[in-house]
Amino acid sequence: MVSTTTTNHLLKGSGSFLLSSHRHHILGRRPLLLPTTARIINNRIRSTIITPVAAPPLPISLHRDFYDRTKTSLQKGTLCYSTASNASDTIVASDEGNAKNEEDNGELTVEKIREAASTLDIRVGRILKAWRHEEADSLYVEEVDVGEPEPRIICSGLVKYVPLHLLQDRNVVVLANLKPRNMRGVKSNGMLMAASDASHESVELLVPPEGAIPGERVWFGSPEEKENLPEAASPNQVQKKKIWEQVQPHLKTDDSCVAALRMHYMRTSAGLIVSQSLKNARIS
Repeated sequence: MVSTTTTNHLLKGSGSFLLSSHRHHILGRRPLLLPTTARIINNRIRSTIITPVAAPPLPISLHRDFYDRTKTSLQKGTLCYSTASNASDTIVASDEGNAKNEEDNGELTVEKIREAASTLDIRVGRILKAWRHEEADSLYVEEVDVGEPEPRIICSGLVKYVPLHLLQDRNVVVLANLKPRNMRGVKSNGMLMAASDASHESVELLVPPEGAIPGERVWFGSPEEKENLPEAASPNQVQKKKIWEQVQPHLKTDDSCVAALRMHYMRTSAGLIVSQSLKNARIS
Protein backbone atom coordinates (compact mmCIF):
# COMPACT_ATOMS: atom_id res chain seq x y z
CA MET A 1 0.00 0.00 0.00
CA VAL A 2 1.18 3.61 -0.60
CA SER A 3 1.48 5.34 2.78
CA THR A 4 -0.78 8.30 3.52
CA THR A 5 1.21 9.23 6.64
CA THR A 6 4.44 10.33 5.01
CA THR A 7 5.32 13.06 7.51
CA ASN A 8 4.74 10.85 10.54
CA HIS A 9 6.99 8.15 9.10
CA LEU A 10 9.77 10.59 8.42
CA LEU A 11 9.61 12.34 11.80
CA LYS A 12 9.50 9.07 13.71
CA GLY A 13 12.11 7.45 11.51
CA SER A 14 10.04 4.28 11.40
CA GLY A 15 9.00 4.10 7.76
CA SER A 16 10.97 2.03 5.29
CA PHE A 17 11.03 3.47 1.78
CA LEU A 18 11.84 2.57 -1.78
CA LEU A 19 14.19 4.76 -3.76
CA SER A 20 13.96 4.15 -7.49
CA SER A 21 16.67 5.51 -9.80
CA HIS A 22 17.59 5.02 -13.45
CA ARG A 23 19.89 2.06 -12.85
CA HIS A 24 19.20 0.58 -9.43
CA HIS A 25 16.77 0.18 -6.54
CA ILE A 26 17.67 0.69 -2.90
CA LEU A 27 15.43 -0.57 -0.15
CA GLY A 28 16.34 0.60 3.34
CA ARG A 29 15.18 1.97 6.67
CA ARG A 30 15.73 5.61 7.60
CA PRO A 31 17.34 6.48 10.96
CA LEU A 32 15.77 9.09 13.23
CA LEU A 33 15.70 12.44 11.40
CA LEU A 34 15.84 15.94 12.82
CA PRO A 35 12.71 17.99 12.07
CA THR A 36 14.57 20.38 9.75
CA THR A 37 16.02 17.53 7.70
CA ALA A 38 12.66 15.81 7.66
CA ARG A 39 10.97 18.90 6.25
CA ILE A 40 13.52 19.14 3.43
CA ILE A 41 13.07 15.50 2.48
CA ASN A 42 9.32 15.79 2.81
CA ASN A 43 9.30 18.70 0.34
CA ARG A 44 11.34 16.65 -2.13
CA ILE A 45 9.00 13.73 -1.81
CA ARG A 46 5.95 15.91 -2.37
CA SER A 47 7.40 17.02 -5.69
CA THR A 48 8.10 13.50 -6.93
CA ILE A 49 5.65 11.22 -5.15
CA ILE A 50 3.47 9.11 -7.41
CA THR A 51 0.33 9.30 -5.28
CA PRO A 52 -0.48 12.50 -3.33
CA VAL A 53 -0.01 12.13 0.42
CA ALA A 54 -3.63 13.01 1.12
CA ALA A 55 -4.99 10.45 -1.32
CA PRO A 56 -6.43 7.14 -0.09
CA PRO A 57 -4.14 4.09 -0.09
CA LEU A 58 -3.81 2.28 -3.40
CA PRO A 59 -2.78 -1.30 -4.16
CA ILE A 60 0.42 -1.36 -6.19
CA SER A 61 2.58 -3.90 -7.90
CA LEU A 62 6.16 -3.42 -8.96
CA HIS A 63 7.75 -3.90 -12.33
CA ARG A 64 9.14 -7.45 -12.48
CA ASP A 65 12.70 -6.06 -12.62
CA PHE A 66 12.38 -4.97 -9.01
CA TYR A 67 11.39 -8.46 -7.87
CA ASP A 68 14.14 -10.02 -9.96
CA ARG A 69 16.80 -7.83 -8.38
CA THR A 70 15.62 -7.59 -4.76
CA LYS A 71 13.13 -10.45 -4.24
CA THR A 72 11.24 -7.94 -2.10
CA SER A 73 7.58 -7.02 -1.99
CA LEU A 74 6.07 -3.89 -0.48
CA GLN A 75 4.23 -4.06 2.80
CA LYS A 76 1.47 -1.90 4.22
CA GLY A 77 2.85 1.46 5.35
CA THR A 78 5.73 1.52 2.89
CA LEU A 79 6.44 4.91 1.33
CA CYS A 80 7.17 4.85 -2.39
CA TYR A 81 8.57 7.61 -4.53
CA SER A 82 10.73 7.99 -7.60
CA THR A 83 13.59 10.42 -8.17
CA ALA A 84 13.45 10.07 -11.94
CA SER A 85 11.13 8.89 -14.64
CA ASN A 86 12.37 5.66 -16.12
CA ALA A 87 10.25 3.20 -18.06
CA SER A 88 12.08 0.20 -16.60
CA ASP A 89 11.56 1.44 -13.01
CA THR A 90 7.91 2.38 -13.25
CA ILE A 91 5.65 1.41 -10.37
CA VAL A 92 2.41 0.14 -11.83
CA ALA A 93 -0.74 1.18 -10.04
CA SER A 94 -2.64 -2.08 -10.56
CA ASP A 95 -2.35 -5.67 -11.73
CA GLU A 96 -4.51 -4.72 -14.67
CA GLY A 97 -1.70 -2.50 -15.88
CA ASN A 98 0.70 -5.42 -15.94
CA ALA A 99 -1.83 -7.56 -17.78
CA LYS A 100 -2.33 -4.83 -20.37
CA ASN A 101 1.44 -4.56 -20.87
CA GLU A 102 1.61 -8.32 -21.50
CA GLU A 103 -1.17 -8.07 -24.06
CA ASP A 104 0.53 -5.10 -25.73
CA ASN A 105 3.66 -7.24 -26.04
CA GLY A 106 1.67 -9.98 -27.73
CA GLU A 107 1.69 -12.20 -24.64
CA LEU A 108 -1.42 -13.88 -23.24
CA THR A 109 -2.20 -13.45 -19.57
CA VAL A 110 -2.87 -16.48 -17.40
CA GLU A 111 -6.56 -15.58 -17.25
CA LYS A 112 -6.80 -15.25 -21.04
CA ILE A 113 -5.23 -18.69 -21.42
CA ARG A 114 -7.73 -20.18 -18.98
CA GLU A 115 -10.60 -18.53 -20.82
CA ALA A 116 -9.37 -19.98 -24.09
CA ALA A 117 -8.94 -23.44 -22.54
CA SER A 118 -12.48 -23.37 -21.17
CA THR A 119 -13.84 -23.16 -24.74
CA LEU A 120 -12.11 -26.38 -25.80
CA ASP A 121 -14.50 -29.33 -25.99
CA ILE A 122 -12.38 -31.90 -24.16
CA ARG A 123 -14.34 -35.04 -23.29
CA VAL A 124 -14.00 -38.43 -21.74
CA GLY A 125 -14.07 -41.06 -24.48
CA ARG A 126 -14.02 -44.83 -24.71
CA ILE A 127 -12.35 -46.70 -27.56
CA LEU A 128 -14.81 -49.28 -28.86
CA LYS A 129 -12.61 -50.63 -31.62
CA ALA A 130 -9.11 -49.96 -32.99
CA TRP A 131 -7.16 -51.18 -36.02
CA ARG A 132 -4.10 -50.32 -38.10
CA HIS A 133 -4.59 -47.73 -40.84
CA GLU A 134 -4.39 -49.47 -44.21
CA GLU A 135 -2.48 -46.62 -45.89
CA ALA A 136 -0.26 -45.33 -43.06
CA ASP A 137 2.04 -47.55 -41.01
CA SER A 138 2.30 -45.06 -38.13
CA LEU A 139 -1.45 -44.59 -37.64
CA TYR A 140 -4.21 -46.37 -35.80
CA VAL A 141 -7.89 -45.82 -36.57
CA GLU A 142 -10.26 -45.88 -33.60
CA GLU A 143 -14.01 -45.83 -33.10
CA VAL A 144 -14.52 -43.72 -29.99
CA ASP A 145 -17.65 -43.19 -27.90
CA VAL A 146 -17.74 -39.52 -26.85
CA GLY A 147 -21.36 -39.48 -25.70
CA GLU A 148 -22.89 -38.85 -29.11
CA PRO A 149 -25.44 -41.03 -30.98
CA GLU A 150 -22.68 -42.45 -33.18
CA PRO A 151 -19.02 -43.13 -32.31
CA ARG A 152 -16.39 -40.88 -33.85
CA ILE A 153 -13.64 -42.07 -36.14
CA ILE A 154 -10.26 -40.77 -34.94
CA CYS A 155 -6.79 -41.42 -36.35
CA SER A 156 -3.84 -41.44 -33.95
CA GLY A 157 -0.10 -41.70 -34.56
CA LEU A 158 0.43 -44.14 -31.71
CA VAL A 159 1.68 -47.27 -33.48
CA LYS A 160 5.23 -46.69 -32.26
CA TYR A 161 4.18 -46.09 -28.66
CA VAL A 162 1.09 -48.12 -27.72
CA PRO A 163 0.42 -51.77 -28.60
CA LEU A 164 -2.87 -52.24 -30.42
CA HIS A 165 -4.35 -54.59 -27.84
CA LEU A 166 -3.98 -51.91 -25.14
CA LEU A 167 -6.31 -49.58 -27.04
CA GLN A 168 -9.31 -51.89 -27.07
CA ASP A 169 -12.08 -50.86 -24.63
CA ARG A 170 -9.88 -48.19 -23.14
CA ASN A 171 -11.03 -44.89 -21.60
CA VAL A 172 -9.28 -41.89 -23.12
CA VAL A 173 -9.40 -38.08 -23.26
CA VAL A 174 -10.59 -36.60 -26.56
CA LEU A 175 -10.27 -33.08 -27.94
CA ALA A 176 -13.58 -33.00 -29.78
CA ASN A 177 -13.95 -29.56 -31.36
CA LEU A 178 -11.18 -29.68 -33.93
CA LYS A 179 -12.10 -29.51 -37.60
CA PRO A 180 -12.16 -32.99 -39.20
CA ARG A 181 -8.99 -33.86 -41.12
CA ASN A 182 -8.44 -36.27 -43.95
CA MET A 183 -5.62 -38.59 -42.90
CA ARG A 184 -4.60 -40.85 -45.77
CA GLY A 185 -8.17 -41.37 -46.93
CA VAL A 186 -9.76 -41.58 -43.46
CA LYS A 187 -11.58 -38.55 -42.04
CA SER A 188 -10.42 -38.09 -38.45
CA ASN A 189 -12.88 -36.24 -36.22
CA GLY A 190 -11.03 -35.42 -33.02
CA MET A 191 -7.74 -36.11 -31.25
CA LEU A 192 -6.72 -38.47 -28.46
CA MET A 193 -4.77 -36.45 -25.89
CA ALA A 194 -1.44 -37.81 -24.67
CA ALA A 195 1.61 -36.86 -22.61
CA SER A 196 5.12 -37.13 -24.02
CA ASP A 197 8.65 -36.62 -22.74
CA ALA A 198 10.99 -33.95 -24.11
CA SER A 199 12.52 -36.28 -26.69
CA HIS A 200 9.10 -37.62 -27.72
CA GLU A 201 10.41 -41.16 -27.27
CA SER A 202 7.81 -41.98 -24.60
CA VAL A 203 4.14 -41.23 -25.22
CA GLU A 204 1.23 -42.15 -22.94
CA LEU A 205 -2.47 -41.54 -23.46
CA LEU A 206 -4.06 -39.45 -20.73
CA VAL A 207 -6.12 -41.54 -18.32
CA PRO A 208 -9.53 -40.40 -17.04
CA PRO A 209 -10.39 -41.36 -13.44
CA GLU A 210 -12.26 -44.54 -12.71
CA GLY A 211 -15.98 -43.95 -13.00
CA ALA A 212 -15.69 -41.19 -15.60
CA ILE A 213 -18.51 -41.41 -18.14
CA PRO A 214 -17.91 -41.18 -21.90
CA GLY A 215 -19.12 -37.83 -23.18
CA GLU A 216 -18.53 -35.92 -19.94
CA ARG A 217 -16.76 -32.64 -20.56
CA VAL A 218 -13.37 -32.04 -18.97
CA TRP A 219 -12.38 -28.73 -17.35
CA PHE A 220 -9.43 -27.06 -15.62
CA GLY A 221 -9.64 -25.89 -12.00
CA SER A 222 -11.58 -26.79 -8.89
CA PRO A 223 -14.60 -29.13 -8.79
CA GLU A 224 -16.90 -26.12 -8.30
CA GLU A 225 -15.73 -24.46 -11.51
CA LYS A 226 -17.61 -26.98 -13.62
CA GLU A 227 -20.74 -24.88 -13.07
CA ASN A 228 -19.12 -21.90 -14.81
CA LEU A 229 -17.89 -23.80 -17.84
CA PRO A 230 -18.91 -21.84 -20.97
CA GLU A 231 -20.25 -23.33 -24.16
CA ALA A 232 -17.55 -24.94 -26.26
CA ALA A 233 -16.28 -23.05 -29.29
CA SER A 234 -17.18 -24.36 -32.73
CA PRO A 235 -14.47 -26.14 -34.76
CA ASN A 236 -14.33 -23.10 -37.05
CA GLN A 237 -13.76 -20.78 -34.08
CA VAL A 238 -11.05 -23.06 -32.68
CA GLN A 239 -9.24 -22.93 -36.00
CA LYS A 240 -9.77 -19.23 -36.73
CA LYS A 241 -8.78 -18.02 -33.25
CA LYS A 242 -6.00 -20.61 -32.92
CA ILE A 243 -7.38 -21.59 -29.53
CA TRP A 244 -5.58 -24.93 -29.34
CA GLU A 245 -2.29 -23.31 -30.36
CA GLN A 246 -2.69 -20.78 -27.52
CA VAL A 247 -3.48 -23.38 -24.88
CA GLN A 248 -1.32 -26.38 -25.77
CA PRO A 249 2.09 -24.91 -24.76
CA HIS A 250 0.76 -24.47 -21.21
CA LEU A 251 -0.47 -28.05 -20.78
CA LYS A 252 1.80 -30.36 -18.77
CA THR A 253 1.78 -33.09 -16.19
CA ASP A 254 3.14 -32.21 -12.76
CA ASP A 255 5.48 -34.10 -10.41
CA SER A 256 2.62 -36.49 -9.60
CA CYS A 257 1.73 -37.13 -13.27
CA VAL A 258 -1.49 -35.09 -12.95
CA ALA A 259 -2.47 -33.20 -16.10
CA ALA A 260 -2.78 -29.45 -15.63
CA LEU A 261 -3.04 -26.09 -17.34
CA ARG A 262 -0.30 -24.30 -15.45
CA MET A 263 -1.49 -24.72 -11.83
CA HIS A 264 -5.08 -25.66 -12.71
CA TYR A 265 -5.75 -29.40 -12.67
CA MET A 266 -7.52 -31.17 -15.50
CA ARG A 267 -10.53 -33.01 -14.12
CA THR A 268 -13.90 -34.66 -14.51
CA SER A 269 -16.61 -35.00 -11.88
CA ALA A 270 -15.05 -38.38 -10.99
CA GLY A 271 -11.60 -36.93 -10.30
CA LEU A 272 -8.32 -35.87 -11.87
CA ILE A 273 -6.88 -36.86 -15.24
CA VAL A 274 -3.37 -38.29 -15.20
CA SER A 275 -0.58 -39.81 -17.21
CA GLN A 276 0.40 -43.32 -16.19
CA SER A 277 4.06 -42.51 -15.46
CA LEU A 278 5.26 -39.36 -17.26
CA LYS A 279 6.10 -36.46 -14.94
CA ASN A 280 6.51 -32.85 -16.08
CA ALA A 281 5.63 -33.95 -19.60
CA ARG A 282 4.07 -31.88 -22.35
CA ILE A 283 0.50 -32.68 -23.37
CA SER A 284 -0.78 -32.66 -26.92
